[in-house]
Amino acid sequence: MTDTWSTNTTLESIAAWLRMQRRTVVLTHSKPDGDAIGSTMAIVRTLNLIHKSALDAPAAEAWYFGPMPPFAEKVLGDVPHRNFAYRSHPGGEPDAIVIADTGSWTQLEQVKEWLAPRASRAALIDHHRHGDPDSASRRVVEPTAAAACQIVAELCRLILQLPSVTKLPRAIAEACYMGMGTDTGWFRHSNVTPAVFRTAAELLEAGVDSAELYRIVEQSDREARVRLLARALSGLELFDGGRFALMGITRADFAEFHAEQGDAGGFADHAQNIESVRVVAMFTESEPDERGRPVTKVSLRSKDGAGGVDVNQVARRFDGGGHIRAAGARIPAPIGEAKRLVLAALREAPGS
Repeated sequence: MTDTWSTNTTLESIAAWLRMQRRTVVLTHSKPDGDAIGSTMAIVRTLNLIHKSALDAPAAEAWYFGPMPPFAEKVLGDVPHRNFAYRSHPGGEPDAIVIADTGSWTQLEQVKEWLAPRASRAALIDHHRHGDPDSASRRVVEPTAAAACQIVAELCRLILQLPSVTKLPRAIAEACYMGMGTDTGWFRHSNVTPAVFRTAAELLEAGVDSAELYRIVEQSDREARVRLLARALSGLELFDGGRFALMGITRADFAEFHAEQGDAGGFADHAQNIESVRVVAMFTESEPDERGRPVTKVSLRSKDGAGGVDVNQVARRFDGGGHIRAAGARIPAPIGEAKRLVLAALREAPGS
């Protein structure tokens, strides 16, 4: 691969290009989180707004793969979208494709067969440190952004040709604010910068009800999710003087509480409340792969300050990735073996 993972165009150019397209599909990574859903929602709503009088059918729709978080349907509302199973992919020939909040083939596995031949008509908006440049011919990659939604807010402004983010329609502003809120721990994490607060303030001026959005996303859990969290916390293990915290949930746990894969998001954050803990690894037993082999998903979270670990580099050892303080991977191994492998990698990581 001769290209590099970096920006090769401008938001202005992507905005102008999208304004000319008749039908657009918007993609994101499998098992989407708040930033993935928020960024795709905002783009779809924006494109349908400018084309609403030109087409009877929606000009844009979002495609999602894998389990959705519990709040997804509450926030998606009337956004045209389709959900696909793990091992299926859609057909169709859109004029344009937008990929938000990822550029990694490992996170686009379910749609890779369909997307790869169409990468020349794809634009990508991402804030991760690593990705596959051949996933889209047009790319804006800003690793300093706290969330894809921070970039998407400006993209939507440009598409709508507005003078300021404060003029975004409320529904679009709410989608962007949700993504920024969830990817910053509601503005608590180390990725919060003055630019984050400036964009958040502009979105609030656009009419976002921050308290109501927080209630919908963070305070509307199903009982099954809370019981699943209790099971994960009850099995928490500490290693190396309490520096590393490991948690895990199995498919049997999901079945016992009638929980879904999407119910397990964000569990790693709770173990970070322990003072000694510098890194949390949350392991989730996933469905076996197409050959029936076990698969375990790991989510890694690292604290700032002394003893912190670049978990993006740890995740990349298992063909995953993400950010310095938040990353993940899918490991082709049973949950017990995955724990052993990741603990060894954490102990070998610089700073450990």
